[in-house]
Amino acid sequence: MSLSDPLGDLLTRIRNGQHANMSIVESPASKLRASVLEVLKREGYIRGYEQDAVVNGISTIKVQLKYHEGQPAIKEIQRVSKPGRRVYSKISELQKFYNGLGISILSTPRGVMSDHEARAANVGGEVLCKVF
Repeated sequence: MSLSDPLGDLLTRIRNGQHANMSIVESPASKLRASVLEVLKREGYIRGYEQDAVVNGISTIKVQLKYHEGQPAIKEIQRVSKPGRRVYSKISELQKFYNGLGISILSTPRGVMSDHEARAANVGGEVLCKVF
């Protein structure tokens, strides 16, 4: 089965898993998904993730969701750049999300990084999603 928006699928799985108070969510693996999950882990929104090989060439990612006092660590997660409408931003024009409390995840020439890391590296790119 092919997906037109694999990253959107991952974000929806995380959103639905936290709504159902699940501790682990599974998703098909890809480099982009692993990069976004690495940023979420560095920023403290998820506990971690691991990639498991299921069959030859096919693997899944298990995401360990994070909760604080029974509430999900991710209050809001939304896709910004979609397959039908890509959103690019220079670092000087990138808006802060929830007055700097949330993060934007960008795909830059230097890799996938949060908006804080992109500002430090002074590099812009495609705004993938926003997390609060």
